[in-house]
Amino acid sequence: MAKTSDNTAEIIENVEFPTFDASKATDQFRAVAEKGVEQSKEAYAKFASGTETTQKALQSSFEIAKTAGNELSLKTIAALRANAEAGFSHLEALVAVKSPSEFIELQTAFLRKQIEKTVEQAKEFQVMTTKAAEDVSKPIKDVYEKAMKDLKAA
Repeated sequence: MAKTSDNTAEIIENVEFPTFDASKATDQFRAVAEKGVEQSKEAYAKFASGTETTQKALQSSFEIAKTAGNELSLKTIAALRANAEAGFSHLEALVAVKSPSEFIELQTAFLRKQIEKTVEQAKEFQVMTTKAAEDVSKPIKDVYEKAMKDLKAA
């Protein structure tokens, strides 16, 4: 047993423990901290740039939506005015009717014309709303596609 403790003492004497150099640790800590600050600045710059781009895209979308809404409102008013004028003209024509067959013929022609006009107006509104939806979403879509392309590149 004495032999084992002699060997242990000898091994302990021959083992060198690393020494701690505080100046190297401070330099390493400073380098890591500076790198972290630099990365944070870069991330903030990218975030700020992305935020600004998104804000501009949203403003553009809102302006386009406002314009499209105004155009749709004007188109709606014009359609309502045309329909009202057609209705009043039809009433004037009905007042001048002299026979029941003339009344039925006049009424049938009016209804056919109004249905055709309504279908035409619905198609025009559909085209306008589809175009408006595409125009409103385009700026946001462009920003999104650019962001995805940048993410793939990074």
